[in-house]
Amino acid sequence: MNVKYNLSLNDNPKMIKVGLTGGIGSGKTTISKMFRELEVPVYIADDAGKELMDTSAEIRHQIIRLLGEESYQDNLPNRSFIASKVFQDKKLLEELNGIIHPAVARHYEQWLAKQSAVYIIYEAAILFEKGSHKNFDYTILVTAPKEIRIQRVLKRDHTSREQIEARMNNQWGDDKKKHLADFIIKNKEIEDSRQQVIYINEIILKSAKNS
Repeated sequence: MNVKYNLSLNDNPKMIKVGLTGGIGSGKTTISKMFRELEVPVYIADDAGKELMDTSAEIRHQIIRLLGEESYQDNLPNRSFIASKVFQDKKLLEELNGIIHPAVARHYEQWLAKQSAVYIIYEAAILFEKGSHKNFDYTILVTAPKEIRIQRVLKRDHTSREQIEARMNNQWGDDKKKHLADFIIKNKEIEDSRQQVIYINEIILKSAKNS
């Protein structure tokens, strides 16, 4: 695990905000669960986005305008259709993100206002790409070898290798993100990853105590 020390806090000295990210199949949600086991509140942006797509009439109308009536069936998102459209067209993906990301940001702020922990984790697939990492006191990048990532997603999503690689191509590579991350978790073996999480947790708690 690589660690870069930067113990200064940003705008809110009462709570440390930690951004956690990783490419598809890296296992960032598994890492987030490990932080939850340590009683750290975790906000998963992708889950919030899916929930808002399911429940927000305004988001539904905007997506239908963007992608057509087939993007929803029985008022629920047709995720396979949406994925087939946007992961082959970066412009459409950016427009879809432009609909969902602002709604998720508002939802996150409402969630954050209810938290009282020493620090929180914000998990998102895209953090560095849009400069969102600047909103956090620390950032954690979860990595894994490409083939392991592909096999994880094949098992999880029952999709094709071509679709997975198309999604990977819409994200920055790890080499580009590593230079911006404060912590890098190499997520290959579960128990090794757990020890890395425990170590990072100790560093963050120590930084809060010393601030």
